[in-house]
Amino acid sequence: MTDLSRRGVLTAGAAAATWGALPLARARAQAANTIKIGVLNDQSGLYRDLSGPGSTACARQAVQELGELGFNVEIVQADHQNRPDVGSTVARQWIDRDGVDVIMDVPTSSVALAVNQVVKEKNKIMLNSGAAASDLTGAACTPNTIHWTYDTYMLARGTGGAMVRAGGDTWFFITADYAFGHALERDTAEFVRSAGGRVLGQVRTPFPGTTDFSSFLVQAQASRAKVIGLANAGGDTINSIKQAAEFGITRRGVKLAGLLVFVTDVHALGLQTAQGLVLTETFYWDLNDKTRAFTTRVRPNMPGNTPPSMVQAGVYSAALHYLKTVKDMGVAAAKADGAATVARMKAMPTEDDAFGAGSIRVDGRKIHPAYLFEVKKPEESSGPWDYYKQLQAVPADEAFRPLAAGGCSLVRG
Repeated sequence: MTDLSRRGVLTAGAAAATWGALPLARARAQAANTIKIGVLNDQSGLYRDLSGPGSTACARQAVQELGELGFNVEIVQADHQNRPDVGSTVARQWIDRDGVDVIMDVPTSSVALAVNQVVKEKNKIMLNSGAAASDLTGAACTPNTIHWTYDTYMLARGTGGAMVRAGGDTWFFITADYAFGHALERDTAEFVRSAGGRVLGQVRTPFPGTTDFSSFLVQAQASRAKVIGLANAGGDTINSIKQAAEFGITRRGVKLAGLLVFVTDVHALGLQTAQGLVLTETFYWDLNDKTRAFTTRVRPNMPGNTPPSMVQAGVYSAALHYLKTVKDMGVAAAKADGAATVARMKAMPTEDDAFGAGSIRVDGRKIHPAYLFEVKKPEESSGPWDYYKQLQAVPADEAFRPLAAGGCSLVRG
């Protein structure tokens, strides 16, 4: 079911000896001085390219860059198969049996919400980069989780707001039928209505397993909405856009709003199909000198030598800040109390080459700028992965939902 045997092991400093060769006392001492990170994500399905093994590579990059920490770091990985039951089972096994201290990435919001409760119960940590549901810092917030890279509110504000300002005031949503899709549709619809637009309808697509979106696209077109909002991600978004192009929907004046589009999706689509798409991300490999430098360092270890996606860069950034925090507070204290470690992470400013300077709010929302991009035309691109042109930068204090608006129980007053 899950591949718990696939383990990537890193040790800060010297390589670790095998456990079987260690005397018991030495093994216990090494375990006490080892931070164990579990990268839990989709290793084989429709989110593999934007997350998957590339996220593990980015976590390893953070360990390598920090050098000698004074403690050991071990990284394990597993495939949650986009199923909440699998994800929560792996999380429990990792914590109870394998001594994992922090669980990272966790795309697929239904899985993330399940793991969110496990780490709270066990007083461990989830540093979420892959899931989008803004509920992780809203009604479902806990003192043990940080939502790192992006969320549905940010996407709705960026892409949804831009489409309405450009005249797309009537919408129809094609929505993946699970927590992420529902949250993205909800948050975008709120922006559309607040700007004076209307939602003419929506259709829910089974997740996972939908590959034929033709009937859903026909329903959307029949609504006569100016914008078809794709509240899905990864392979679902790729298939939706490809099939819309095959039907000639965009040639009839209808705009597609890819509410969550990754650079890996654009690569899969090709510029001929993806050109003109407007999207929002918080990281792009070619954004500035620092993002290019980070990409140069990590790319040789990425699957297929690809640049990192926003999600994968978020894993790097979160791992870097977490390990700096552990070094600051001490391994024993960090391992003993996940909530206390998260509180220390919130108290420390963040800084890395992927996202620049940032901070973490009391509700667990990591704050950094967001960027509105448009996908280039083929003739505008200088080569592979040169896909975006920046339309707008959204400051960190405006990109995410206001602190008081989320309904998080950790926010007082």
